[in-house]
Amino acid sequence: MSLVLGLLSHTLSRVLRYSGLRRGCHAPHRRAMEQDKALEVYDIIRTIRDPEKPNTLEELEVVTESCVQVDEIGEEEYLVVIRFTPTVPHCSLATLIGLCLRIKLQRCLPFRHKLEIYISEVNKQINDKERVAAAMENPNLREIVEQCVTEPD
Repeated sequence: MSLVLGLLSHTLSRVLRYSGLRRGCHAPHRRAMEQDKALEVYDIIRTIRDPEKPNTLEELEVVTESCVQVDEIGEEEYLVVIRFTPTVPHCSLATLIGLCLRIKLQRCLPFRHKLEIYISEVNKQINDKERVAAAMENPNLREIVEQCVTEPD
């Protein structure tokens, strides 16, 4: 029930924000805090390495600062939305990159969050908790994910 109320509150606040009806004194402070959180998220994901190349996702411009959006959906709880673009359309490793993003953020984000990751046609797979858990049970796939999300020394 609280999740439904939180999402409803989030939706209503977005409608009011974009309609121009909400001009509270807390809006600029809240937006600045959301932008700080977005930069924090970006700083975490930018160092993930591409599964096929020695480059990071930032270097390949798979993720950029503008691909991360953070909105407050409750008291000290945030909706983190990432929209990333694989280097080629219909990239066969897009799901793996999405899995790396999700695992790294689950491990590293210091605040309560709901995470949504969007990639061309594989959104359903990377946002399904059961599929993510099943993928991480595969030792070969888990090893690749670990190699991608581990910080360089």
